Amino acid sequence: MAATEGAAQAGPSAGPVKSRAQADGYDKTCIFCKIGSQQTDTELVHFDGDLACFKDIKPGAPQHYLVVPVKHVGNCRSLTKDHVPLVEKMVEVGKSVLQKNNITDLSDVRLGFHWPPFSSVNHLHLHVLAPASEMGFMSKIFYRIDSYWFVTAEQLIQRLNSLSESN
Repeated sequence: MAATEGAAQAGPSAGPVKSRAQADGYDKTCIFCKIGSQQTDTELVHFDGDLACFKDIKPGAPQHYLVVPVKHVGNCRSLTKDHVPLVEKMVEVGKSVLQKNNITDLSDVRLGFHWPPFSSVNHLHLHVLAPASEMGFMSKIFYRIDSYWFVTAEQLIQRLNSLSESN
């Protein structure tokens, strides 16, 4: 939970924050904004300008990645129906990273988000864990489906699609 979401450690800065990074969509206090803006020494396994993916520093499974938007987006509770395409793209990136790392059984993966207040970083991030069948005891608790503190990507998409347009 909180320990696994501490995510990557901040490394040396890549220099002063550029004006683009200070624009709307960047929180200079957010570690995931810094990682997505490539201002840390965190190795990115995927970067496309919109999303970044990197290994979790406290993995809950043999392969554990975090997929984050480059622009600051609050936690999953702050999302609206308009965010469904973003969440779907995060899932696509997560699955693609797994496949590039020889995870072919996508039925044995866990893709989801910690539900606030059980997330330690207030920046949207998808946990991508595989194989789920090899998760340890504590990880099975932290990333338990149908729990109060963890929602699968599919559950989040369903929840967002059920929101009215004004939400």
